[in-house]
Amino acid sequence: MELENAICKCFNIKYPIIQAGMVWCSGWKLAAAVSNAGGLGIIGAGSMYPEVLRTHIQKCKSATDKPFGVNIPLLYPNIQEIIDVVIEEGVKIVFTSAGNPATWTSILKEQGITVVHVIANTKFALKAEEAGVDAIVAEGFEAGGHNGREETTTMCLIPMIKEAVQIPVIAAGGIASGKSMLAAFALGADAVQIGSAFAIAEESSAHPAFKHKIISSAEGDTRLAMKKLVPVRLLRNEFADAIANSEAAGADQIQLREMLGKARAKLGMFEGDMAHGELEIGQVSAMLKEIKPAKQILDEIWQEFTERKKYLSSLDFLF
Repeated sequence: MELENAICKCFNIKYPIIQAGMVWCSGWKLAAAVSNAGGLGIIGAGSMYPEVLRTHIQKCKSATDKPFGVNIPLLYPNIQEIIDVVIEEGVKIVFTSAGNPATWTSILKEQGITVVHVIANTKFALKAEEAGVDAIVAEGFEAGGHNGREETTTMCLIPMIKEAVQIPVIAAGGIASGKSMLAAFALGADAVQIGSAFAIAEESSAHPAFKHKIISSAEGDTRLAMKKLVPVRLLRNEFADAIANSEAAGADQIQLREMLGKARAKLGMFEGDMAHGELEIGQVSAMLKEIKPAKQILDEIWQEFTERKKYLSSLDFLF
């Protein structure tokens, strides 16, 4: 797998497992831990001012000699400054999201940077390929954080995207185990991007209260909210319930924006207000029951992936 996999070759990593760039969860400690374990660690720039990002990149370079990347939401403020920091610090892998990849891909690639773009439908997968990205992340409806309006599940999305594009496809959404990773590969994925499972890693910068709320969550405790604004999957709490009630009553973009306010995600995921904060996490949170080191999470996923692959290969189906 390590020698033949397109994504492993592209990033020069051992395992085709990428840690998602999550706001308030994926700082340099998590990225370095995942990269040191053989995957690709990602620093999430979406919650960082440019100079904060620079510090995280520098600390990550000190903590690992393995490849790592930076996730950049293209619609965020200070985008030019963030791009400048990434280039100045010599980052070699950038994942872009939430914006038009045609705007920055050529600029990044001129600097020798490998570019990956996150999409949630075929239309934007084709646009990303046309923009010249090296790979795409196809993120299904199950995923946490900001999500696709179409609500296409990972199982439906991956084969459609794989058929539509010629570049490697990284599956995301609902993947937190070796079994789900194997399912993604069966659908045509070249690698997987995992968010929620790493959000509760010991090295994650998420607040301990948020991690414990995730591992105590149950089926149905997340929902997609704010589709009139920017769709986002939230873990249920007082804030999420208030949003749901307002949406049911017909709240418009202005009302939802007022309820969201500023720094709502920081309040919940980073500062630990479990009642009034915005808690972004995937549906797979209901399956996560233990806080572990990032290396253990990755090793267990890879071990289960290889074991289930061998098991399926050994079955003698008589059709």
